[in-house]
Amino acid sequence: MPDAPVFVDLKLAARIEAGEAGLAAAVARGMAAAGRSVAVDPLAGGLAVLSAPGMPTNKIAGCGFGEPLALDALTAIEARWWAAAEPVRFELASVAPVALHQTLVARGYVLDSFEHVLVRRIGPADATAVLAPGVTVEEVTPATAAAWLEVSIDGFGTPDDDGPTAPPPPPREVLEPLFASLGTSDLPRYLARVDGEPAGVASARFADGMVQLCGAATAPRFRRRGVQRALLTTRLAQARALDCEFAIVTTAPASQSQANVTRLGFTLAYVRAVLARSAPSPG
Repeated sequence: MPDAPVFVDLKLAARIEAGEAGLAAAVARGMAAAGRSVAVDPLAGGLAVLSAPGMPTNKIAGCGFGEPLALDALTAIEARWWAAAEPVRFELASVAPVALHQTLVARGYVLDSFEHVLVRRIGPADATAVLAPGVTVEEVTPATAAAWLEVSIDGFGTPDDDGPTAPPPPPREVLEPLFASLGTSDLPRYLARVDGEPAGVASARFADGMVQLCGAATAPRFRRRGVQRALLTTRLAQARALDCEFAIVTTAPASQSQANVTRLGFTLAYVRAVLARSAPSPG
């Protein structure tokens, strides 16, 4: 475990938020590779990522760290998203300039939800994964992709105490293309088994000296068996081997996911506010 919590200054926060934008773009690239139409536009130092309707990775992220918000560019992005019947979702770190929050509120954006961003330093103790008896973790191959997809849909479709502010889980028709797109992206995926049966899933993004731990879920009947700990520590071990300095995870506030990673030494870096604006009513 790290000796002390990581202090997240503006420079590190900018790296983390750029990583969040890069993660959304990686999912969009996977969807594009599968033949779906996507749009990835630069905005205020971040990215506006739009893929299939209803996708949780449809977001504007990474803004507020250096470049000003160009309102004409935002207007064009809003028009494109609204034409696709998609509300515009803007994720803003609590360390981003207050003026940016105020600009969006004045423009008609409203608070949709909060996210917690947690961080920890990667150290020598992370070199080896921690696996409970009967639990194994493997990287996904074409032969195990279908099992990974089914566990992903089962796990994310049945939340495990996602906290008081978490939105309802997306329906299968949204979850299926989301996780299928990860199979055509460049993100590594992981499948955990309990006594040989597919039980849990996760994915990760390794970039800029950080690992972003994402896409983790456990099938309901295998919960409380050490599956998520195994997936977390496996990815931390891989990050250690790749000389990553920090591990990052985003959770719903006060959720079981936050409890899981807190037990592994993650501490709260900052909060993200998710602001949303739907298309204005005609007339």
